[in-house]
Amino acid sequence: MRYIDFYRAFSHFGCFDINQVKLVEPSFDRTALTRWVKKGYLMQLRNGIYAFREWVKTPNAHFISACLMYRPSYITGYSALAYYGMIPEFVAHITCATTLKTCSFTNELGIFVYQHIKPKLFVGYAPFSVVNQRSFYIASPEKALIDLLYLNPNIKSVEDMMELRLDEDYMTEDFDWNSAEEYLSIIKIKSLNIRFNNLIKAYRHD
Repeated sequence: MRYIDFYRAFSHFGCFDINQVKLVEPSFDRTALTRWVKKGYLMQLRNGIYAFREWVKTPNAHFISACLMYRPSYITGYSALAYYGMIPEFVAHITCATTLKTCSFTNELGIFVYQHIKPKLFVGYAPFSVVNQRSFYIASPEKALIDLLYLNPNIKSVEDMMELRLDEDYMTEDFDWNSAEEYLSIIKIKSLNIRFNNLIKAYRHD
């Protein structure tokens, strides 16, 4: 298959895996992908996962790629908090939760870190659609913050909570504290409840 024909058939995917290609073209020679990566037409995100170079410039391409590269997974922690505008800092890598083992990948799009959580905690996320009917999965603001505390037990004191620099207005007006407490009831870790109480002391003013 010529690259121009491949592009016409698959460019709407933007980011894709070899199985998607095989479903459309069962006889496709996957060594062609290696040639096209070397020529700069495609970039390889991990083994069997590729993206068209022009596509990666689209909004949230890194989030869509993250959820395709290691499944099941969803965006959470600092990455989700930054997406919602809850923290001011630039996030150096994409953080995801997964029921698979903890791992990370580095490619031209950046650093992707996948942290294991128990299957019963794999809740509180939803698909967010972007362009060409592509979507990524991202935790709700409340679940993202609970995940952050769950995965980072070193964040303990009221002072630690303040150092997160969460947006005061968001925490006062938009953050659903009841929803966050519902996720805590699923996790059932006493030390996490204590740390969450310190979060309340730092940001809940009612």
